[in-house]
Amino acid sequence: MPVIKALDLAYGRLRAPDLDKQEEFLTDFGMVRADRTKTALYMRGTDAPHHIHVTELGEPKYVGIAFHAASMEDLEKLARAEGASPIEDIDEPGGGKRVRLRDPDGFQVEVVHGMEMLDPIPLDRPATNTGADKTRRRNALYRVKKGPSHVKRIGHFVVMTPNFDRMLGWYRDMVGFRCSDEVYAGEKTNVVGSFNRLDRGDQHVDHHVFFCIRGDKSGLNHLSYESADIDDVMTGHEHMKNKGYRHCWGIGRHSLGSQVFDYWFDPWGRVHEHWADTDVLDASVPPNLFARGEIDGPWGDPIPAVFMGHATP
Repeated sequence: MPVIKALDLAYGRLRAPDLDKQEEFLTDFGMVRADRTKTALYMRGTDAPHHIHVTELGEPKYVGIAFHAASMEDLEKLARAEGASPIEDIDEPGGGKRVRLRDPDGFQVEVVHGMEMLDPIPLDRPATNTGADKTRRRNALYRVKKGPSHVKRIGHFVVMTPNFDRMLGWYRDMVGFRCSDEVYAGEKTNVVGSFNRLDRGDQHVDHHVFFCIRGDKSGLNHLSYESADIDDVMTGHEHMKNKGYRHCWGIGRHSLGSQVFDYWFDPWGRVHEHWADTDVLDASVPPNLFARGEIDGPWGDPIPAVFMGHATP
């Protein structure tokens, strides 16, 4: 049994030497400033959580990841786990309480409870007609506005690690991840990638909240954020391209998870993903095993080497 079952992903925490430049990138990416101090930037999406992205002032670094706990009781359980901090007040915008740990590669893992919730930012997104139903939008013209994507929420994080089995076991034991799909190379026992989701019982959750890649480096591959819809991914792509940001991969559709995706580098080379649409699963769905050659998406460019080998320490 895991120590707890995390309620959701909360935020990624990075460091950057220029908060102005980071805020400009994240605003163009489609986030909104929730708060900023002299030493940190807190960005939100259109959903209610106070923030979904934290950048501390400092040399470029992936600091770690944070999850929401379902209750204070879960924080108390986690505080008794090996290597865990006591329960702390969070002395940052958004508030709440947290327990801090280190994963097997030494990155910080925060589990938080009681973060401030803000009013969601309303979006007016028209319904999309399909070949099977052409009356979802009636007597209304579909006019897509140019501009940044509208980031809703943080969806998942991806790490590369030489400690593949230890990392998977640690996250599953500490925060209760459940395997969705795994990928092997050569022999079926040589698993090189593992997609893991939250375990919320009979509640449907995203196909994955955590993808772990076996590699010779340790670090963040990317942080991933849900956009309003597929058009929002497309308009966000055009906006980022016109602003001159460095593109990584996309637009395409994933095979495992099924998201329509687009990846961009921030000014210090950390990859951020826009996506829309995903498979959602409850705890009854068993895991699958695929050969690496079976997981190319149905359309879009193949996986570039710069993406698969990417790990930001």
